[in-house]
Amino acid sequence: MSDTSCPYDPFKDVRKQKGIHIGHFDGEEIPMILRYHDVRSAAKDWATYSSDTPFRVPIPSEEDVRSYRQLPIETNPPDHTEYRELVEPLFRRPQQQDYIEEIEKMIDRLLESKLRAGIPVEVVSEFALPLQCKALTRLLRVPESEADTWLLWGMHPFLGEDRQEKGADLERYLERKFIEAKQSAPGDDFFSILAHAEFRGRPLTLDEMMGFGNLAFAGGRDTVINMVTAVIGYMAEHPEAITKLRENPKLIPTAAEEFARIISPVSRIGRTCPTGAHVAGHTIKPGQRVALTWASANFDDSVFDAPDEIRLDRKPNPHVAYGFGPHVCLGAPHARTLIRSLLKIISIRLERIDLLTSKQNRLAGPNIDRHGYYDSLEVRFLGLKSLASNGDR
Repeated sequence: MSDTSCPYDPFKDVRKQKGIHIGHFDGEEIPMILRYHDVRSAAKDWATYSSDTPFRVPIPSEEDVRSYRQLPIETNPPDHTEYRELVEPLFRRPQQQDYIEEIEKMIDRLLESKLRAGIPVEVVSEFALPLQCKALTRLLRVPESEADTWLLWGMHPFLGEDRQEKGADLERYLERKFIEAKQSAPGDDFFSILAHAEFRGRPLTLDEMMGFGNLAFAGGRDTVINMVTAVIGYMAEHPEAITKLRENPKLIPTAAEEFARIISPVSRIGRTCPTGAHVAGHTIKPGQRVALTWASANFDDSVFDAPDEIRLDRKPNPHVAYGFGPHVCLGAPHARTLIRSLLKIISIRLERIDLLTSKQNRLAGPNIDRHGYYDSLEVRFLGLKSLASNGDR
């Protein structure tokens, strides 16, 4: 793609020719599964492609930044199913109308503050990061003031030269919140639900609670921030898209799915093959890890017509940006609501977005890694009218 606003597809040739690429991560050779149908098949087959490997579902591994497994993602059924059920009702709430309206108001308030200031906005740090932190308070049912603490962790508590220090800060925060919740009466927020939950007739251990907390605050952070930033970057380069969504708001759901497909907020995820496997003519050794490469699968032209084009009306769109199978992303409803709401508010409020400067981390190397996310994106928002005056309320 010629646009700087969206990721590109460095997997194209090797996906067609081989279907597998051998990546090198921290000295470990990891076959990267690239084709759509192979990725989906592996994602469904949790016995062959196991998630029951603490620290090794993320690639690179995270042994150096945590001492407990992330839950429920680093387990297999039936454990995974039962762990997931403890918090799934909380994570389904973004599908409810009152939740959607609150997220829309949150985005509108944030956008209004930038419009009133009338100055350039660095989208990553001044819009996407605070938006996800504030939205996460709504998802987890905690006071919005908690977002002030989360902002200090930046894009991801396990990224950067200070990753161990930030990881330790996250652990101290989670431990304190769970202990406080355990000592208080049961409530309906994330910390209280887990502090008073039972798994197969016994209370959760602190490590189990920490595993849920770690996934919520680490796994669902930079993913959403990158999506919000990329959407704004695209809209800045394609002002006609804003007009198109304003004139036909029924396109917003399909546009949100198309952005998820082409951005693929989680590029890959790890699985371990206990007894080995065979995929795309390649033999996986017993105990070897593989990478389910969502970002490659979402550009497979055997499934998606002209996959390197953004089509706001693409339908059907069977992307795997939020995973597939029993481990499909727990936070997908939240991400979908946030991106749909963002598109709605932009189409209502903005005439255009002026792109001022941008810096991306498009990298290619031995892992043919697909990034394309913004390290920084400076824009100026040009407004039309307020949400309140639109007549939607």
